[in-house]
Amino acid sequence: MSAADQAAPEAAPGRRNRTGIALAIACATQFISVLDVSIVNVALPAMRTDLSLSAPGLQWVVNGYTLTFAGFLLLGGRAADLLGRRTVFIAGLLLFTVSSLAAGLAQEGWQLVAARVVQGLGGAVLAPTALSLVTTTFTEPAARARALAALTAGAGAGGALGGVIGGVLTGLLSWRWVFFVNVPLGALLVAGALWALPGAVRQPLRGRLDLPGSATVTTGTAALVAAIVVSEERGWTSTPTLSLLAAAVVLLTGFVLRERRAAHPLVPLAVFRIRSLALANGLSALIGGVLPATMFFLSLHLQQVLGMSPLRAGVALLPGAAGIAAGAWAASRLVARGAKTTFIGGCLLSGAALAWLSAIDPDAGYALPVAVPLFAVMFGFGVSGLPLTVAATSGVGPHWAGLASGLLNTARQVGGAVGLAALVTLAATRTAGLLAGGGVPEDAATTSGFGVALLCGAAVMVLAALGGSALPRASRPAARPAPVPGA
Repeated sequence: MSAADQAAPEAAPGRRNRTGIALAIACATQFISVLDVSIVNVALPAMRTDLSLSAPGLQWVVNGYTLTFAGFLLLGGRAADLLGRRTVFIAGLLLFTVSSLAAGLAQEGWQLVAARVVQGLGGAVLAPTALSLVTTTFTEPAARARALAALTAGAGAGGALGGVIGGVLTGLLSWRWVFFVNVPLGALLVAGALWALPGAVRQPLRGRLDLPGSATVTTGTAALVAAIVVSEERGWTSTPTLSLLAAAVVLLTGFVLRERRAAHPLVPLAVFRIRSLALANGLSALIGGVLPATMFFLSLHLQQVLGMSPLRAGVALLPGAAGIAAGAWAASRLVARGAKTTFIGGCLLSGAALAWLSAIDPDAGYALPVAVPLFAVMFGFGVSGLPLTVAATSGVGPHWAGLASGLLNTARQVGGAVGLAALVTLAATRTAGLLAGGGVPEDAATTSGFGVALLCGAAVMVLAALGGSALPRASRPAARPAPVPGA
């Protein structure tokens, strides 16, 4: 990493007035990269009609982005460390913008899925690079906490606002605009990044980026999520499900073995000696699927059960966005009193609100059964996100900032993909069982499935709160791991 990448803003007085714009650019890219995980949910019925997509095809419109996003985050973060954050950041923005345009112009289902796969790759470059830009630019603890709170709010708002923005764009324009909206925004962000981000002379790259390792972890993750999806139709003991699970175990085990022996590993395993980073990644993976699952179930409940249009459903999800923004604002002040306590409190609040939300009923309406607990759920997520980000990045030197950012985002996204698939499968199984038994209206059976899955999400948040008790009470510089060749 170059000296320019490491310089604090105080070391460059001529650029001091640009750090705020650089932070805004980082937050905006974090927002759109996470937004595009869920923005398609409300638009899926319209896509199915226009492109004659099958049910599996619809799943891959979502999963195609999620899997490449999750799988290549580690490569994107490490590339930023070695090739220069500004260069990699702008390349990721261009790739994301062009693939968004291609998705909006798709005329066949396979074209849309292919564009989403490439779009996920662009997002995988953007997310960790944006986080590492912030952690290496804002070095003073209070300023870093405020910057990370803004970045956490941007990512959280992207997850919460996906259904809102998708519903508004689909209702007022068409489903294509859930992708087209990224094009002017991406162009604006590229221009801003060229102006605001400091240029850097790239250090000579020793060895190679671990492309085989990235491919192995990506295909292993894909096999794991595919196994969960297939189990919904075939069952957990079916041959396809067991074959995919076996492939996932082999591939992910192979990834770990490769990283132990590679001269220039994608993930030097020594970084997991940093206790706060290892705990933060584990907790991020655990709770990663609860937020997207909550928004997924509620968007379906509002449209399929309560009969709202995509536009009305999008507006009805706004309390979630407000809650996560308010939670992140509160966390920036609470975390100074203790990251551990802040995280536990946020998890317990989300867990209690999810238990409340699990009691949704087809005849209960919207305001009290949905809007109020939705705000509380997302407020808790906003509060709990910042402590994990601080824990994962505070003990890592600047030369590994991109790697730490990639690890945290990977844990969150892999956990999100697996958690969402597991909770959706659980809801579908509950609904199918009630319908098979007869005597239960379809709306009631559907809502019951959502309720069971949301209650399980509440249990996950309580479990995360228990795990959070092992987090350090204060952010202290961790002992530096032993040097790794090529790191």
